[in-house]
Amino acid sequence: MLSRTAENLFWMGRYMERADATARLIEMGYRMAMLPGSNEQEEWRSVAAASGSAPELAHPDTRNFSASAVVQRLLLDPDNASSIRSCLTSARANGRAIRTALTQDMWEALNDGWRSLGQMDADTALKNLPSLLEWTKNRTAAFRGASEISLMRNDGYYFLRMGGLIERADMTLRLLDVKYYVLLPETDVVGGGRDYHQWTSVLRATSALRAYHHVYKGDYTPWGIADFLILNTAFPRSVAYCYRSISRFLDDLAELYGEQGSPQAVASQMVDQLDRTGIEELFQHGLHEFVSQAITTTRRLSFEISKAYHF
Repeated sequence: MLSRTAENLFWMGRYMERADATARLIEMGYRMAMLPGSNEQEEWRSVAAASGSAPELAHPDTRNFSASAVVQRLLLDPDNASSIRSCLTSARANGRAIRTALTQDMWEALNDGWRSLGQMDADTALKNLPSLLEWTKNRTAAFRGASEISLMRNDGYYFLRMGGLIERADMTLRLLDVKYYVLLPETDVVGGGRDYHQWTSVLRATSALRAYHHVYKGDYTPWGIADFLILNTAFPRSVAYCYRSISRFLDDLAELYGEQGSPQAVASQMVDQLDRTGIEELFQHGLHEFVSQAITTTRRLSFEISKAYHF
C-alpha cells in the first residue's frame, strides 16, 4: 500500500472518531451543567480543558465564559482542526483523496449531510444541541458500520482501525481526567462526597452505562468506573481494549510487511503495563499522573506509526 493511502485512511479513522468523541464530551458537559447546584461555567470550562483543543477557553482567567463559546469552538469553528465541523470536513477530504480505496457504503456515510454545520451559528446550535450531538454520533456510527461490513481485512483496514482506536483511547483518558482532576476540588477525598450524576455522566459519554451495570451491578464508585474504563479488556472503549486491538493490528502489519518496529514495541509495552496494574495501584500512585502519562504514550504511538510507515 502507498504511504499516502495509509496516511489518509489512518487520519480518516482518527477524524471520524474525534468527531464522535467531541460530541460525547460536549454531551457530558451539557448533562452536568443541567444538574441542580452545578457551576455551569466551570462545567463548560472543564469540557474545554478535556478537549485539549481550546486552551484559551479553559484558562481560569477567561472572563464571560459561556456554553455558546464552547459550542462555537468545539462544534462549529472551522479554524479549530478538532471541532466536529472540521473533523467531518477533513475526514471527507481524506476519503476523497483515496476514493478508490473506499467502499460505496463508506463514501456515502462520509458524504451524508457533511455540510449541515456549515451555516449554523453558536446560538442556533446551542438551542438544538442534543439533536446535533445525536446526529454526529449517528454519522460516525454509520461510517464505522459501513467499514466493518464492506471493507476487506487488509492493511487498509488495519490503518483505518488503528487511527480510530488511538483517538478513542485518547478521549476515554481525557473524559476520566476531566472528572477526576479538573472538576473536583483539590480538597475532595477520593471516595467521599462524589457526585453520582457526574460520575455516571462519564459512563453515558462512553456508552458504558449498561455494560458497567452488568459488571458492577450498579455500584457506581470512582474506583469501579476508572477500573472499567481503563483496565476492562472486554469493553470496546476502554484503554486496555483499544491498546490490545492496536497491538494486534500492528502485529498483523508486521507479519504482512515482514518486519517489526517501534510502534509494536510502544503498544506492547503499554499492554503489558495495563495487564500488570491494578486499580488500587493506579489510585495510590495518582490517577491523574497515570492518565497524563497514558495520553503522552498514545501521542507517541501515533507518531511512531506515522514514522514507521512513512507518512
